[in-house]
Amino acid sequence: MTDHSQSTAAAEPTGRIVLLTTSHRVAPGVLSWPAWQTLHAADRVLCADPGHPQLPYLREAGVEVEHTAADAHELVAACAGGRTVVVLPGGEGDQRLTDGLARLAGSGRVSMPDLELLPGSYDLPGARLLDLVQVMDRVRRECPWTSRQTHRGLAKYAIEEAYELVEAIEDGDREELREELGDVLLQVVFHARIAEEGIPAGEDGEEALGAFSIDDVAGALVQKLIHRHPHVFGDAQAETPEDVHAHWQRTKAVEKRRESVTDGVPVGQPGLALAAKLAGRARAGGVAVELPRGEGIGYELLELAARAEAEGVDPETALRAAARVYRDAIRAAEGVGTPAR
Repeated sequence: MTDHSQSTAAAEPTGRIVLLTTSHRVAPGVLSWPAWQTLHAADRVLCADPGHPQLPYLREAGVEVEHTAADAHELVAACAGGRTVVVLPGGEGDQRLTDGLARLAGSGRVSMPDLELLPGSYDLPGARLLDLVQVMDRVRRECPWTSRQTHRGLAKYAIEEAYELVEAIEDGDREELREELGDVLLQVVFHARIAEEGIPAGEDGEEALGAFSIDDVAGALVQKLIHRHPHVFGDAQAETPEDVHAHWQRTKAVEKRRESVTDGVPVGQPGLALAAKLAGRARAGGVAVELPRGEGIGYELLELAARAEAEGVDPETALRAAARVYRDAIRAAEGVGTPAR
């Protein structure tokens, strides 16, 4: 009699515990079909957080949710007889519950139900950018230094970060490249967050300017990319990179309504880059103009920069490469090793 009872108890189904996770970066209520099937078929659905963002949508779908913080023993007992219990953890998960289940499973003294982790929603590519925007918003509001920054005050950092990014690219350091891309991205998000507040007249020497957000920045960029890539998003044909570049320049000229091929070239950029850019614009625009002649090293550098551009060489990159070799030669003459890259 005792042996039969023990055999029956051992054969009794132990049920299933489903931890249903969701991403806060996806709109509440947008769940996968397996998640909805599991929720509707479950014997019990538990959630310790009464403010969980999914709850209103589960109620609308007819899913009854119990607001209780069951521990591991209670959860295992709730699954007795082959029942399925779904648990909705909070945004930070439920370390107490998962640790408790792990200890029970490792003890060997409890017949454990099946444990399943079911993602109800997944992050889309770029989802962490939403976190970045939220963090930047809070830092802007609460940090004594960040809250006082202006566009003009931050301008120098944008230049510094761009140069550090270029250095990481030239060094071929992938970890450094990832970090420097983040620093450049920070500048974009920082300026966009400041722009949300607008600029009152007289502040930081600027006229009153209207507000815009990071979504406005991204939206304008999306429109630009689509408009300038009709060979990708439309019916236009482009067989070579040169075809793409030519179309890009034509489209940009129409968009900007420029009178000269030199319009839009920032004269504050480094001299070699400026000279090469002007030479490239003149060549691409079919403007027949001779290089100005004069005395001094400036005119010689102008000629070298124009020649480099015509040969498809970036003079700034070429000069930096040569300067690095020169730096290493100086260090070698000093008896100092080459700096780590």
